[in-house]
Amino acid sequence: MSYADHIFIEMCRDIIENGVSTEGEKVRPKWEDGSLAYTVKKFGVVNRYDLSKEFPALTLRRTAIKSCTDELLWIWQKKSNNIHDLHSHIWDSWADENGSIGKAYGYQMQVKHQYREGMMDQVDRVIYDLKNNPYSRRIMTNLYVHQDLHEMNLYPCAYSMTFNVTKKEGEDKLVLNAILNQRSQDVLTANNWNVCQYAVLVHMLAQVCDMQAGELVHVIADAHIYDRHIPLVKELISRKPFEAPKFWLNPEIKDFYAFTPDDVKLENYETGPQIKNIPVAV
Repeated sequence: MSYADHIFIEMCRDIIENGVSTEGEKVRPKWEDGSLAYTVKKFGVVNRYDLSKEFPALTLRRTAIKSCTDELLWIWQKKSNNIHDLHSHIWDSWADENGSIGKAYGYQMQVKHQYREGMMDQVDRVIYDLKNNPYSRRIMTNLYVHQDLHEMNLYPCAYSMTFNVTKKEGEDKLVLNAILNQRSQDVLTANNWNVCQYAVLVHMLAQVCDMQAGELVHVIADAHIYDRHIPLVKELISRKPFEAPKFWLNPEIKDFYAFTPDDVKLENYETGPQIKNIPVAV
């Protein structure tokens, strides 16, 4: 099985068997029928993926690599907060009549800040430091901007990336590692989606900065499975897993802003069937 399958199965078992239920507590999310959406949760889940060994896509079911890359680029490359710039409909529930999700996600990425080196937004600051000061311990982004929270239609879930560069003995290329911090995650609908997104991001940044991809560490403060998802998760983790797919990133692209979803592929990607009609709490 792929290592991503192993991590996912063990995480889900731990949440279901050892997690804490929010049933009867004051919670915000609701199902479409208006009833409260309770969860079973674990605090402080930390998963590590070595991107130099394999790409962390689940094989228990298919993760749509082009769609999750499209959303990643919507935030990090287009720096957009409007769903009309996105090809999927996953943000529709949080958009206003003009398609805006407020001052969230991509909006925060395009805000320029004054640095000693000049005016830059967060993405350009990361790329600048990786190319000019790779051993800096200050290479990070943050979407959880408190003064703008009241103008966000959804508070950021995956809110921070911290990059750290290392070097393997005897090798010339530097290694790009990253930590993804997430305040909250719906494990069934979003876990592998986010893992694959930020694995792609590490690969892209490594390529344009002449590095190789290293580790992605995923830190989840509140990893939860919704009550109506538990039977679906139990069925999912009982499936037969397959070997990890091979990741392909267009080697011709050297500019981060030139990547498209078509520059990413998963080869030999064998999976179980997709789960359809997953109820989503809002």
